[in-house]
Amino acid sequence: MIAWQMIRFAVGGLAANKVRSALTMLGVLIGVASVILLLAVGNGSSVAVKESITSLGTNSLTVSTAASRGSATAAKKLTVEDAKALASATDTPAIKSVAPVVTTSGTALYGNISYQPGQVVGSYPAYFETANQKIAEGDYFSADDVLNSRKVAVLGSTTAKELFATEDPIGKKITIGGTPFTVTGVLATKGSTGFNDPDDVVIAPLPTVQNAFTGFGSVNQILVQASSADTTTEAQADITRILMGTHAIKDPTKADFRISNQTSLLSARESTTKTFTVLLGAVAAISLLVGGIGITNIMLVTVTERTREIGIRKALGAPRAVILGQFLAESTLLSVIGAGLGVLAGIVGSHFSVVGIKPVVIPESVLGAFAIAVAIGLFFGSYPANRAASLRPIDALRHE
Repeated sequence: MIAWQMIRFAVGGLAANKVRSALTMLGVLIGVASVILLLAVGNGSSVAVKESITSLGTNSLTVSTAASRGSATAAKKLTVEDAKALASATDTPAIKSVAPVVTTSGTALYGNISYQPGQVVGSYPAYFETANQKIAEGDYFSADDVLNSRKVAVLGSTTAKELFATEDPIGKKITIGGTPFTVTGVLATKGSTGFNDPDDVVIAPLPTVQNAFTGFGSVNQILVQASSADTTTEAQADITRILMGTHAIKDPTKADFRISNQTSLLSARESTTKTFTVLLGAVAAISLLVGGIGITNIMLVTVTERTREIGIRKALGAPRAVILGQFLAESTLLSVIGAGLGVLAGIVGSHFSVVGIKPVVIPESVLGAFAIAVAIGLFFGSYPANRAASLRPIDALRHE
C-alpha cells in the first residue's frame, strides 16, 4: 500500500511539471536510443564485412605483390606466367583453378547514356567460379574468347541497370575508352556491403583489357581456388613453393608476394569491426551519463520547489523512508519511461540504413541500455531524494 502511494505521488509530481519531466525523459531517450542504434550500426558493419568476404568463397585465396623483405632489389611483379605456372603444375591437387586479374577504370557508353562502373576487370573464365560470380542472364565469356582476344564483356547487375535500365543488354554493344564490347551476360546480384558495390563491374577477357587499357605487363593479383575449404592451407603452401621458384627466391622471408585467404582476412576484419563497435558504444554511453546528470539537476530543482510540502508531510508524521521513496520513485519513473521510449526509438531507427550500412540490433544492447538507464535514474536520483528526506520539518516549513 505504501509503495503504491509513493508511485501515485511520484506520478502526480511529474505531471505537475510536464515540460520539465518531458525534457528530462528526452535526455534519457536520446542516450538509450544512441546506445542501441550505434551498436547496431557497428554490428551491421561487421555483418556486411563478413558477407563481403565470404561471398568470394571460403576456399578462395588471393595472391598479390608485396615489397621484397630483406633485399635491396625491387620486388618482382606478378605476371600471367606466374598464373600459368600455378595452373599447369601437376603436383598441386589442392589447387582447383587459377585466374590472373588486372583492374582498371573507364567510362562506359551506350547510346546517349554514360556511366563509370566501379571497376573494369580483365581475367580468365576461371575468375567467375573462383570469385563466386553467378550468371543471371546470358553466359560467361569462354576460353576461346580469351585466346582470340575478343571484345566481349559480362556486366555486374548494377552496371547493367545503369546502362540499360529495363532493356535486355545481351548482345548489345557498349564502348569503354573507345573500345567496343559486346555484352554476353549479366551477373546475379550480390548486394552492396555499404563499403563498395560488388555488382558495379565490367569483366572482360584478360588480353582484351591488357591490349586496350593496361598493357601486357604485370597483373594486379592472382585468384586461386582451392579444391575445398579444408585444403586452403595446402594450396597456400603449393602457391608459395611455385612462386618462389618462378621469382628465383630461396629464402621464404624475402618473398615478394603475399597470399591471403578468406579466413585470415575475415578474422582481421572482425577484430577491427569489434573495436569499432566498442568505440561507438562508448561514445553513446556518454549520452546516458548526460541523461543521468540531467535527472540530478531536475530532481534538485523539484526538491527545492517542494520544500514546504516536504516540511508539512514530515510535520504530519511522514517517515524519512516515505519521503526518500517518493523522490526515488520520481527519478526512477523518469528513467524508466525515457528508457522505454529510447528502446522503441532505437529499434525503429535500426530499420533504416545509416551511412550505407543496415544496422543489426544486438538484443543484449537493448536489455543492457534499458537496465543501465534505470540504474542511472536510481543512482543520480538518490542524492536529491536523500536531501529531501534529510530536511528538518522546522527548516522546511520556514522555506520561502
